[in-house]
Amino acid sequence: MDLADSAEEAAFRARLREWLGKALPTLPPRPSPADWPARRAYDLGWQRMLYDAGYGHVHWDAPPGVRLIFLEETEKAGAPYVGANFVGLLHAGPTVAAEGTEEQRARWLPPILRGEEVWCQGFSEPGAGSDLAALRTRAWRDGDHYVVSGSKIWTSHAEVANWCELLVRTDPEAPRHRGITWLALPMDAPGVTVRPLRTLAGSTEFAEVFLDEVRVPVGHRVGSENDGWRVTMVTLSFERGTAFAGEVVACRRVLGELAHEARHNGRWDDPALRRRLGRLNAEFRALWRLTQWNVSAAEASGGVPGVAGSVFKLRYSQARQDLYDTAAEVLGDAALDLDRPWVLDRLTSLSYTIAAGTSQIQRNIVGERILGLPKGR
Repeated sequence: MDLADSAEEAAFRARLREWLGKALPTLPPRPSPADWPARRAYDLGWQRMLYDAGYGHVHWDAPPGVRLIFLEETEKAGAPYVGANFVGLLHAGPTVAAEGTEEQRARWLPPILRGEEVWCQGFSEPGAGSDLAALRTRAWRDGDHYVVSGSKIWTSHAEVANWCELLVRTDPEAPRHRGITWLALPMDAPGVTVRPLRTLAGSTEFAEVFLDEVRVPVGHRVGSENDGWRVTMVTLSFERGTAFAGEVVACRRVLGELAHEARHNGRWDDPALRRRLGRLNAEFRALWRLTQWNVSAAEASGGVPGVAGSVFKLRYSQARQDLYDTAAEVLGDAALDLDRPWVLDRLTSLSYTIAAGTSQIQRNIVGERILGLPKGR
């Protein structure tokens, strides 16, 4: 694969870099990480700026080379990340684009791209652990609506979301992977209760969501009834295969900052630390090449990433933890100071081997679907 920019890509990179240089100084100060309503407004404002400048579509409606250039240049420039727009831009939106009807795409995609609506993810449930197919939130048909009751946990950005990508069980008698349906739930519907959860890092980007006979129009179903597991695999392929691409660029930046800090505070003299930094540099360079391959492969296969996303997710989540463990070595005693750079990131990194499918689940997928190994009994 030729990884050099084409003439068109080089021109896009130059235009984007010039626009970022003019746009970023106009942004207001970033709000407190604990103030999610303010963060929502900030993140939506940035997305609107991207949209008005012609860059709002790049996360799912641009050639792979352009998408990766966008991620590289925005990260290098210190531009805001997608933030509260994460679910809508990086997996709910792409899922609707791939699986939704024409009417659904017209209703839900433009508000995401224009920075008008936020989505959250309602997949995980209490008691189900890593076994997503064990979900018990029930939905039964009542005319033109589904009536939904149950609860979800670790629901990303629920307290500031307009919509939720929701998995429900519509046929409790069917084999457990075949009785699931993917719905778009309006978060202001009667019967929806959101209870924020405070993480180890002190943030509240997750929540519990309780659903008490919530009525969801049948027209909000993406895919067929009881075909939600297949649609979910599309969602997860985006979440594992391409949604973390920007974070790889961020980790490479952090790695350079760690090396600079180690030289400044004298820890660079430790040969074991230098070896760890060198290994991590090679690791993240390889992960970026894998990202390029995954995005290109997804484009060639109709836009949906394949199971290679599990290879990326498995390795990236561990590499991220290793990166911030190394940051603690560089900081020394200062690694206990929550106000120092990288300390909260280290706490957050602990969740990455669980989020978007645990490492154990990813190993099963790699073993069974890529290596062709038999399923365990």
